[in-house]
Amino acid sequence: MPIKDVFRFNQSIIDATSDLVCAYKPNFAFYECLGLDGLVALERTVNHIRSQSSDVIIIGDCKRGDIGPSSAAYADAMFQTWGFDAVTINAWGGKDTVEAFVSDEKYGAFIWCRGSNPGSSDLQDLVVQTDGANIPLYEHLATKSTEWGQGNLGLVVGATVPEQLNIVRNLCPASPILIPGIGAQGGELKASVLYGVDTHGRSAIISSSRGILYASSGKDYPRVAREKTLELKSEINSILDEAGKGWPR
Repeated sequence: MPIKDVFRFNQSIIDATSDLVCAYKPNFAFYECLGLDGLVALERTVNHIRSQSSDVIIIGDCKRGDIGPSSAAYADAMFQTWGFDAVTINAWGGKDTVEAFVSDEKYGAFIWCRGSNPGSSDLQDLVVQTDGANIPLYEHLATKSTEWGQGNLGLVVGATVPEQLNIVRNLCPASPILIPGIGAQGGELKASVLYGVDTHGRSAIISSSRGILYASSGKDYPRVAREKTLELKSEINSILDEAGKGWPR
């Protein structure tokens, strides 16, 4: 089913799932490529999420990052202009790049640490020397992230790399972790949940985008999206319950 009206499509998905999810993560690239019409659709989407549920976190998946002043402007745009609660960022510029996004504890950021894409190992797995040890770059970044935030800085680690996810969780026991790659990218759900959550069964956001959005190509897509969301939520809760980390329900 071709999507002729992006906002109406999003609106239907939100209406069908907002009572089931903890967060939405609109990806800027797919709106920016549509020009001004796409940005208007994104603005309307953010506003509609707010109107449906004040408890749902909205994460701007923009992977912004630059030198300090530019990052500060990006942060102002994401939080004040767009109204996101958190954003994904690129930490290639180091501490001053990151701090601009987490200086206000009301907002959060997730550093792109270890990707779910096939080429992520090209740079993120490069071995670097730090404190006398040789470790992959993504491990160094994860460790540094614990020094930069004030409880509002997390990491993005793909569901397609469960071993690396486990390492990152051990390095950052209290950090929120955003875990994309479930569904269309073939990430393993059980490993992602068990390796991603903290000792209390929290602090992990399991992200399934295409697997839910495009679960049906027919007019029944809102109903099917809800069914897939319920199915995923049930699977996550079952995994947590079996591990003794389930939430009271």
